[in-house]
Amino acid sequence: MRIVAFLLALAGVFSGRSVRAEIQADRFGAGGYFRIMTRPDFQGGDSRLGHWNLYGRLLNEGPWGALELKLDVLQQTPGQSDVWASIHTKIEGGSFANADSSQGWLGQYRITQMYVAAGNILFPHVTWQLGTLDSYFGDLGLYDMKPAQIFFETVGLSGRYDHGPLEVLLGGGDAGYFLRGTRGAVGTALLTLPGSQYSTILTGGGYGRLRLFGHLELGGGGQLFYEPEVAGNRFAPYQTPGVDYEDFYRGEVVKHYLVSHPGQEDLFGIGDDSRPRPMASASYKLVAYLGFGKLGPIRWNNLFANYLRLHPDNFVTERYGGRDFTIFVRELTDERYQLNVGNEMQLSLVPARLDAVWACLYGNYRDRDNGLAPGDHNRTFYSTVLRLQLYLSDTVHVLLESSAAKEKSQNGRLWREHKDSLFWNNGDIADTRGLQFGDTDTRVTYQGKGGLVFNPLGTGIYNRPSLRLLYGLQYANVHNAFNNNFADSLSQYNQFPEPKDRHLHSVVAIEAEAWF
Repeated sequence: MRIVAFLLALAGVFSGRSVRAEIQADRFGAGGYFRIMTRPDFQGGDSRLGHWNLYGRLLNEGPWGALELKLDVLQQTPGQSDVWASIHTKIEGGSFANADSSQGWLGQYRITQMYVAAGNILFPHVTWQLGTLDSYFGDLGLYDMKPAQIFFETVGLSGRYDHGPLEVLLGGGDAGYFLRGTRGAVGTALLTLPGSQYSTILTGGGYGRLRLFGHLELGGGGQLFYEPEVAGNRFAPYQTPGVDYEDFYRGEVVKHYLVSHPGQEDLFGIGDDSRPRPMASASYKLVAYLGFGKLGPIRWNNLFANYLRLHPDNFVTERYGGRDFTIFVRELTDERYQLNVGNEMQLSLVPARLDAVWACLYGNYRDRDNGLAPGDHNRTFYSTVLRLQLYLSDTVHVLLESSAAKEKSQNGRLWREHKDSLFWNNGDIADTRGLQFGDTDTRVTYQGKGGLVFNPLGTGIYNRPSLRLLYGLQYANVHNAFNNNFADSLSQYNQFPEPKDRHLHSVVAIEAEAWF
């Protein structure tokens, strides 16, 4: 009730008149999305075919729900340049009762968007947005990814000019609560400190899009982040001096410090040789977009790209001798770069009978601070997904999808080809200190999915709602290439030994997906 009262009061402020107790029905709107499924998994998995969406979103995602609410404070009049305003709220999360381990717990949901939009103030054809600012050109539907996206982590103010063939967006604000409040640490031995973490991270940027001839679009833009030096703020950027990357990665900074400073645990972080130095941090993101369509069988093609320098981490903690020590790691995490390129083409192969969507994805990630250990920040990957949908009738369809992906670790062996490969990863000697995780630096994954789709609203691969009866099969060169609950320690392995190498994984699925 308090939220409703707040919205009504805010509506009164924007409208300049008292708000009636009842909201007109045509001023309020709601829309959203959900998917829910049951996927019996007879191989010890968690009802997902593979590890992640690199192999296509289908059967690799769990349940999800989103609800977006809109209240028109001043309604738009079509064809007029009158001032208008609306309030938007989006709630989303990934749990439904009986569909996942969280059992629909509301703690899995959060308000991801909250903003006020207003148009034709000061300038015609300009929409102002105050609050969260998430903006993107489009998405890769088969992968459920948005490579050309900016301001996802930002709260602030933006202005969007959209008239005729030209669209221009400029905005800025603060990304500190998102980047500092949710960012974790690197390495299994490292943990972030609990509690509220915030440091001001100023951000600004924008993009432009040009629409030509009704079937060609060009766009590009970027976003900059700057975190100023604030001496005395323990959540601002700092660097603990003299930290070796290998010690940082292994979680042995304090251990080696005490080797050269025996008995001086209380002086770590206080003495001149270990007191953190205040610094400033910066990062950026560049995005590009090309869209075209209405060319023969090509209905539409989206090509997206981004290039990122990730924002540095702040600090990690190490536990040594029963105590927690804080190590600041700004200079050890400020050289992480990503290049992502994705393309998706929608095709009409046989009009009104057979449609296809073909997508490809490439990523090249580099961490120039880390030339030592394998991990997510030092890898390349390639993927392609093809989905065919055959229309037996307007409402009964056959879906077939296949995918192939190759992932390459740049710093050595990250994956296990066999169940006992952990013990054969470094000259027949197990690397118990964490610089190798298996016996191969390449993971190759193939997936095939198929079944019946019931679409009450007719034909179209992205037409919803959809009721699907599917079977999915995955082959990977690595062992147990899916999320599972198998043994994660030697003692558990002795109690629950795995009978053989497992390279095949399959699930059956009954699922529903809808936009509303």
